[in-house]
Amino acid sequence: MATEIERKFLVVGEHWRDQASRSERYRQGYLAVNEHCGVRVRMAGKSATLNVKSAGLDICRQEFEYAIPPGDARAMLDQLCGGMELSKTRYIIRHAGHTWEVDEFDGANAGLVLAEIELRTADEQFARPDWLGEEVSGDARYLNSNLVRNPYRQWR
Repeated sequence: MATEIERKFLVVGEHWRDQASRSERYRQGYLAVNEHCGVRVRMAGKSATLNVKSAGLDICRQEFEYAIPPGDARAMLDQLCGGMELSKTRYIIRHAGHTWEVDEFDGANAGLVLAEIELRTADEQFARPDWLGEEVSGDARYLNSNLVRNPYRQWR
């Protein structure tokens, strides 16, 4: 069992783009979401994964991830997710010894840009880039599993 320690923040401005070293399109859908976990299938470039993540708003969550054949992922996304799907572009930014993943959502979540940082311990210190906005780690609306059910563009 793996434990993911992750904090999530809103992104402000556009100058973060200049710091990105690479980007990749993601298509992901949810096969199941309940009070215990979410089961996700994701296509990222030419690779695909099946992911099971414990539910909740704690920054420490159990996560299991497995590589699967891209054809299987496409079939699951097309036939089994029942509209519980989102797409985004993920940008990778190195800042002060940490890797940030900045997700720019599109479709029903267009306009939302989130930054995530994975940490080794829950109390690990890190330098905040100047484009980092409010922390939303404890706000359930920003969980991808909730964005497929209650998209960002419907909040306003």
